[in-house]
Amino acid sequence: MHRPHLTPSASRSQAARTPSKALYTAEERARRDRSPWTVVQGILAPVQFLVFLVSLYFVLRYLATGAGLEIANASVVVKTLVLYTIMITGSIWEKVVFGRWLFAPVFFWEDVVSMLVLALHTSYLVALLAGGLAPAQMMTLALAAYAAYVVNAAQFVIKLRAARRGGVALAEGAQ
Repeated sequence: MHRPHLTPSASRSQAARTPSKALYTAEERARRDRSPWTVVQGILAPVQFLVFLVSLYFVLRYLATGAGLEIANASVVVKTLVLYTIMITGSIWEKVVFGRWLFAPVFFWEDVVSMLVLALHTSYLVALLAGGLAPAQMMTLALAAYAAYVVNAAQFVIKLRAARRGGVALAEGAQ
């Protein structure tokens, strides 16, 4: 079994997280709370979800009726641009809080699924620009990207709830 090499600080960080099952160490929580990128993520996440819902409507409407291809394509492009924005700012946030641009151990699987989401959305843009797929295939690709996004969004909601529970555990442990 391969064990990743942990630096002393990474070992302390992991050990500090393990006993209480807290998502953040005290230092990480302080960096998270001080970072303006936390606010940015808190704003962009619901904006992205709203853009997703609107775009999903247009994609499904096109698939059901054959009408509105242009607005459906435009909505997927907007969704993809918002996704890129939240991914870039999220990577900055992860660097500030955990010292890594991506794949901090506590967010490893969320980041793995995020890469799939990015790949599917980017594939849509490439296909749109190259004209390589029929419209129905494009919308199917958009739905695949959106399904992966829903899984990823659920991962982050679960993690957010765990962070809130972890905050209580840290506060109780400090008393």
